[in-house]
Amino acid sequence: MTETTDYVPVNSGAAGAAKFSGSDSRKFNYYAPKGRKASHYEDMTLDVQPDPKRHLLQGWILSFPDGETTYSENWTAAKSSDWHIFRAVDEEWERTHYKRQSTIEGMIAQAVENGRRSGAATRFNSAWVKILERHVGAYKHAEFGLSLALTQAQRYGYTQMINSAILTNASYKIRFAQDLTLYLADIGLDIPSGFDAEIGKTHWMEDPMWQPTRRLVETINGLQDYLETYFATNLVFEPLVGELFRSGFIMQAAASQNDFITPTVVSSAEGDYQRNLANTMELINMLVKDPVHGVHNQGLFNSWLHKHGDMAVEAAKQLQPIWSLPTAKVAQFPEAYASAITRIRGIADQLGLTLPASMAV
Repeated sequence: MTETTDYVPVNSGAAGAAKFSGSDSRKFNYYAPKGRKASHYEDMTLDVQPDPKRHLLQGWILSFPDGETTYSENWTAAKSSDWHIFRAVDEEWERTHYKRQSTIEGMIAQAVENGRRSGAATRFNSAWVKILERHVGAYKHAEFGLSLALTQAQRYGYTQMINSAILTNASYKIRFAQDLTLYLADIGLDIPSGFDAEIGKTHWMEDPMWQPTRRLVETINGLQDYLETYFATNLVFEPLVGELFRSGFIMQAAASQNDFITPTVVSSAEGDYQRNLANTMELINMLVKDPVHGVHNQGLFNSWLHKHGDMAVEAAKQLQPIWSLPTAKVAQFPEAYASAITRIRGIADQLGLTLPASMAV
């Protein structure tokens, strides 16, 4: 005869009143960690967003009036056998994100303050001042536009891990757009000849050099597929336009124009992109190698790469005249563009994707 133990109900909601499997453990045990031990990032992020396929066995608690569920795997054309496998490479969650953003802001504030105290802006080459006004002032709108696109996209990710990666990406973008805006306003106060902090918007809206970039950013903003937004931002726009302008022009040309402050501000965006690129590559690689849907995903991503890649090539080439504007021309567009193509080719090769014909050098 099998011995049974009668169930004794617990009439208390106090912590520790009931004993159950794992109640004595100081670690969450409802998920399988990626590594040997669960990370703090996984504890704070995994399964925060529910899923009926995992722990929400009663189905979605809330739905939209038309019957659409709270979250849906159909909100992207990509498919996955298990969306919950994804982990962000940078393992960033709320606390670490705020801490990093605060550190970056402190670094920029100190650099700008020290530069202004020494009168650095008064020594900028006059042609360079115009570039800062018109073209760095225009570029900040691209960063702001992408931040809006990513903020919208993050709502539709199927898991909290994906949403967090996209949301921190959006946060870095809007922070950098703000950094550029405040920086240009600050140094404008110190330039004897005057500084037009508003003309950048005019160039963004009207200058032929910036219209293909604007078109690409607005196209990304209009996408309905959240993963396509994430893909187009980090795997197409950034290597072909963002890095091209930031690294291939500003970071290389500034010092020869007596400007040692702007590269410090812009360098923060380069660090942001390395993290965002690593996260995006991890997610797309997971989907390309999916045992069931990998072939479908690869074809889909190739179509996205060709669609947005052609637009990005046009945007990049239309910016070429900016490289001829500085008095001392230490940065050359052909070298910067070739580096951008090499960058995106490396990304495509790692993911098993093919570049469009427009990217042939």
